[in-house]
This record gives sequence, structure tokens and C-alpha cells, in this order.
Amino acid sequence: MRIIIYSHDAFGLGNIRRMLAISQHLQETITSSSILILSGSPAIHSFRIPDGIDYIKLPCISRDSQGSLNPSYLETDLNQLVQLRADLIKTTVMSFQPDLLIVDKKPYGLLDELQPTLDYIKSQRLHTKLILLLRDILDHPKATIKEWKKHDYYQAIDSYYDRILIVGTPDIFDAVREYKFPLALVKKTKYCGYIRKEMPTVGPQEIRQKIGIGDQEKLIVVTPGGGEDGYPLIDNYLDCLEVLSYSVKSIIILGREMPRKSKEALITKIAKIKNIVYLDFSLYLVNYLSAADLIVSMAGYNTITEILSLQKKVIAIPRCYPSLEQSIRVAQLEKLGLLSGIKFSELTPERLAQKIKINLTNTTPSNYQVDFSGLDKIRQEILELFLTKVAVDI
Repeated sequence: MRIIIYSHDAFGLGNIRRMLAISQHLQETITSSSILILSGSPAIHSFRIPDGIDYIKLPCISRDSQGSLNPSYLETDLNQLVQLRADLIKTTVMSFQPDLLIVDKKPYGLLDELQPTLDYIKSQRLHTKLILLLRDILDHPKATIKEWKKHDYYQAIDSYYDRILIVGTPDIFDAVREYKFPLALVKKTKYCGYIRKEMPTVGPQEIRQKIGIGDQEKLIVVTPGGGEDGYPLIDNYLDCLEVLSYSVKSIIILGREMPRKSKEALITKIAKIKNIVYLDFSLYLVNYLSAADLIVSMAGYNTITEILSLQKKVIAIPRCYPSLEQSIRVAQLEKLGLLSGIKFSELTPERLAQKIKINLTNTTPSNYQVDFSGLDKIRQEILELFLTKVAVDI
């Protein structure tokens, strides 16, 4: 089976990490699968790409914290760059002739760059099946419905796509209801559960021993995800250590997307504080998370699902712009007792220190069991979509 996975990646590492996890699972479980990723992520080369998977790097487009889009590196007009990306995508589909095209989040792609490809597939009556993959939460329902109506996404999905797969569960957030899917889309939609990331490659005790943490000592891991807007989170954490009554050791993952000046300022500050290890970026973040007694993080899909799959305590500070996705996720999960949240506008060293103390002393786990069968259900839905029999590795 030939599969193309489209991930536009204008902000952060979340989309490409999620799509790589899906790609690897499909490659491992569907015999003779050949998977080609189309991505605008500047970091895709940093990830381990298994055999059977390759990628075409699209020229980068960056989205700033206010939602504005601009060419990342090339001195060119945004419209010209979008046209270039659109041409690359269409040419790839024409040449590769995929059996399946999986599109992440935006039915027409970033700035409608997928529309020429979708029109080509439909006009040529290709055998290619199309799946739209949505994370659990996109944005506040009012904002999402407004955007989908403005860009005619409801009609696009009805016209071009065979399935909508949501990597979440309706009991945490019912996207079908909240985003008012019409009946035609409801019939195409399946909830798959959350995506469980790879398990740790090194045991938690080995990690703790390597950095000199005793059995009775408390380890806090701090991660702002990609790090683009992670400076306030880490800066407040460093300040909270001065007022925290607990003695803790810390591992801070700055994030490869953090601006250089912000990174340098934090490293200078960290150098003056005891019991802190910092890393610029790690492909093995899950190893450090597994060793933690408590995690302080932002609230992107990948970060939160990784933490919850490890059944770790987490204090989540959600990004509140350019969308309310993270704020809604934290509110929903906090209701279920799965995490503690602090609104970004209420983040102070004192408030963070208070939350840390509560979480380190409270050992009562949540009774809620998160459905982490996302990868298997995605595979199952793909196989059911095809009438022809596909060999599967069991």
C-alpha cells in the first residue's frame, strides 16, 4: 500500500511528531507499505525515520504566536511560496500515485495549498482514498465553526474525503457535537482514542542514577514542548524554586524551537541555581518523563498524551493564543482529575510553587482510564476503508 501523509507544520513540533508516530505504526503493521511524508517542519531531519518511510521537505512557512504566516527562510512572497508548495504536493501525488492520502487537520491544507491536488484526484478519478486526521480539540467551538464555514471546510470534507479520524474520545471532548458536524460528516467520522507514544528506551531508575537522584529525592521535569513560547514557563519555574519549601532536583528541556536570545537568558539563569540539569532538545524525552515524580509542561496534544500514558503527575500551563485548544484540553482533563492546571494569565512563581507542593504530597490517582488505542484503531479504519484485502502483520 502506498501512503502519502501531509503535515503542514507551521508552528511547533506537535504535528510532525504525531504523524511520524502514525507512519511508523502503519509501516510496521501493514505489509509492503511504502509511506511518503510531505512536511514543512524544519526539524523533520532530526527524527529517526524507519525503513519503509521517507519524506519530502516542503519550504518552511512559520506561524507566529499571533497566528500570522510568513516564509521562514526564503526571500519570497508568501503567495509565491504557497504556490511552490502546492506544485510540489500535486507533482508528488501524480508521480507516487498513492492508495491513501492522510491529511492532518486542514481539509484544504495550509492556505488552501492542497486544493489543486484534491481537484486532481477527483477529476482523474484516481483510486486514492482520503482521510482527514483531527486531534482531539482544534479550538473553541465558536472559532472553529466560524473558520470552517469561512473556508468551506464542511463542504470540502463532504466532497473529497472518505473518512474523518479523530485521535481523541468524545467523553473528553465531543468534536462532532461541539463543531456541529452535519449528518454527512457524522457518518464519515470515527473516534480512535489517543495516540500512545513510544515507551521509554531506558528505565526510570537508570535515568535517575545517571543524574545522581536518590530514591527519596524528588525529580521535576519541565518541558515547554517545542519551546517557541516556552520562556515564561521556564522562567517562572526557576523563580518558584526560590520560594518552594521542598528540596527538588530538576531537568529542564528548553525545546529546539526556542528563540536563541530566550535560550541564552535561561541558560545564564540556570547556571546560578543548584540541582538543575538542562537539555536543549532530546529525541528521548519520554525517558526523562518516565523518571519524573512531577512534570511541569505546556498542554499540547503530544506532550500531554505522553505524560498521561506514563501515568505521571503533571501541572499544565496551557497556551492561550492563537487558539484556545490547550486551555480547553486542560479544563477537560482537570475535571477528570488527570492533571492540575494553571491559566497562563495566572502563572506566578508563588502559584506554581503552591501547585508543586500539592502535587508532590498528594498521591491519590485519578480513576479515569484514558483510551490510548489510537494507533491500532487508525490502522483498523484504514484497512476497513479498502475493499481489497491488505496483508497485515499480527
